[in-house]
Amino acid sequence: MPPQDGADEPSARAPLLPAPAPRRAAARLHPLALIAAAAFVAWFHLLFLAPAPSYYQTLFLSLGSNDTAAAHLRALTQRPHVAGTRANSLTAAYVRDALASHSFPTRFTPYSVLLSYPVRRSLSLSAPGRDAVQFALEQDTYPGDPYAAASSEAVPTFLAYAASGSVASKAVYANYGRAEDFAYLAARGVDVAGKVAVARYGKVFRGDIVRNARDAGAAAAVIYTDAKDYAAGKAFPDGPWMPPTGVQVGSAFKGVGDPTTPMWASSEGCQRLSIAEAMASDDMPGIPALPVSGMDGEAILQLIGGDVAPEDWQGGAGAPAYRLGPGPAVLNLTYVGNETMATIQNVISVIEGKEEPDRYVILGNHRDAWTFGGVDPNSGTAALLELAQRLSDLQKKGWRPRRTIIMCNWDAEEYALIGSTEWVEENRAMLASRTVAYLNVDSAVCGHGFYPSATPQLDGLLKEASKQVQNPDNGTETLYDLWMDSNTSPLFRRLGGGGSDYSAFVQHIGIPSVDMSIGSDYAVYHSLYDDFIWMEKFGDPLFQRHVAVASIWGLVALRLSDEEILPFNYSYYAAELENGAMGINERVLGMPVSLSPLHKSIKEFRRAVLKVDSELKALRTCKIWALWRNCPSNVRDINDRLMMTERAFTEREGLSGRPWYKHLIYGPSLHNDYGAEIYPGIDDAIQTAKRTNTSESSQAVQNEIHRVARVINQAALVLAGGLT
Repeated sequence: MPPQDGADEPSARAPLLPAPAPRRAAARLHPLALIAAAAFVAWFHLLFLAPAPSYYQTLFLSLGSNDTAAAHLRALTQRPHVAGTRANSLTAAYVRDALASHSFPTRFTPYSVLLSYPVRRSLSLSAPGRDAVQFALEQDTYPGDPYAAASSEAVPTFLAYAASGSVASKAVYANYGRAEDFAYLAARGVDVAGKVAVARYGKVFRGDIVRNARDAGAAAAVIYTDAKDYAAGKAFPDGPWMPPTGVQVGSAFKGVGDPTTPMWASSEGCQRLSIAEAMASDDMPGIPALPVSGMDGEAILQLIGGDVAPEDWQGGAGAPAYRLGPGPAVLNLTYVGNETMATIQNVISVIEGKEEPDRYVILGNHRDAWTFGGVDPNSGTAALLELAQRLSDLQKKGWRPRRTIIMCNWDAEEYALIGSTEWVEENRAMLASRTVAYLNVDSAVCGHGFYPSATPQLDGLLKEASKQVQNPDNGTETLYDLWMDSNTSPLFRRLGGGGSDYSAFVQHIGIPSVDMSIGSDYAVYHSLYDDFIWMEKFGDPLFQRHVAVASIWGLVALRLSDEEILPFNYSYYAAELENGAMGINERVLGMPVSLSPLHKSIKEFRRAVLKVDSELKALRTCKIWALWRNCPSNVRDINDRLMMTERAFTEREGLSGRPWYKHLIYGPSLHNDYGAEIYPGIDDAIQTAKRTNTSESSQAVQNEIHRVARVINQAALVLAGGLT
């Protein structure tokens, strides 16, 4: 029956829902009901309306631009820009302006530090019955080289901090200049004392080559790029390999940071060593030394006589037989350097976190280059600036990080990791108490394959992130697929070596860290030919690899900065500690030492890992079902433990004889600054014990085992979150 006029038929204008009760009726609701309703609304908004961190992560990945990365790299590599020069100051201004253009607060942090430049160099070769050869010590440009004019601004080929002096003496061939190579020469009766040691690049850090030569009694050292390692195909510009006159320059200082302020920051008005005192340090080369080209190295080797060198000391196919010497070739070497105080400039840019501004996720790359820096380091700088552009675009879409993101562009890395080290030393207390992780990219792109290095609690995060980033060389695969195809062994490298700016963060103050690149080694490293043309032709013609590095770098940063619970997994660390102990066990067989303290501490650490994993599972359940009712303080507590566990692996006294290195799990190999060693203090002691075979040296090994066990126990206590 149709309704009567004036009955309950809804009007077109009347609301379809019941009218709200009068305002005063709300006052009669129970206060707990109001609280519950408000909590529900907040929960509903957070869960269903506010973008989840994963939304911004996906958006970040969609914003990559190879044009942006290419434009930045071209601008940064117009001129050679070694640290302390005006050209490098201009690149600092470029980076600062690029970051500031996104409205990120950006500043310079300058330091006055000791740098080294060549003043005069000469090298000649003579032998009985032959005319003397004077080496030009210059890297040739090529016809049509667009950077030929700018090449004249490049620093002459040299080894920074080499001692000034002149030496004329017979040459001795020392293979790769390793400690074992000089030991072999001694065993063969080849006298190195007072001679010029000639070694080829590769295997170990150049500073170790010079130091090993010095310790063997050599009066000077020459390091050349052997064709076997650096010229195995067409030379640049026709191919990616080193041209005949190409020279790898670099630093020969084995220390870290400003040589005038060892162990402390080079801040204004600080205490300093004199330049003479700094140059007298045992970490300095101590003898004159020069790098030379493969062409010059071959000319020298052809005039070295004596016994034929072992097969693994020989060159590539077609090379003449290498002999040990000494002589009859005589090298007349002169090097005069200028060690001088110079100003360097780090660029620091900050995106302040919303909920936890006092927690830092730090991204770093250095800017200074020995020459143009096409790969090292400005492929990384270009990736950083492309990443910053994407973060700016996210901000325009409403994103703000939970934790503070700090982007750092370091200076004077090439000399001794100076810019990053001075900043870490100056801000040590704040960084040690607040930093979640440090994410480093140096040479972002130099070829094919993905090569990550990390402290182990970040292994799982890197695997997950790599599965979200597209393989730049195959659109149907991920970066994880590229990684697996690289056949890298081990899958993760560790951050014990001193190869880049992660060193101060990991090895000095114990911050979880990552370093990554696409491509591993490249032949024109530290030479005049590391320029934009090399990158455009051979490293990354489409600049898609730059985009991929920026993508995974930024994705890892977003996950660390935005996710409420830090995505750390210490089960990987426990496995690493156990594997390292197995390696030590094999090396101490027959020694009167016990690994029981080490094994017991690792078991304690494993128990702490199980405990924290159980807590994390409960916390995630709390997030889903309990509206975070009692969770926020628990989240902060567990995040602090996850963050601070790495700090507990450090010890105030540092490695024996190497006190700057505080981390007792990861550090450089004693005789190769590039090599990462697990349990470096134990490794140092084992090497000494095998060389000396005394009861005192065996006791030193046992002492180092106890030291490592103690820091692992400390880490277990921090991770478990309890007191004894």
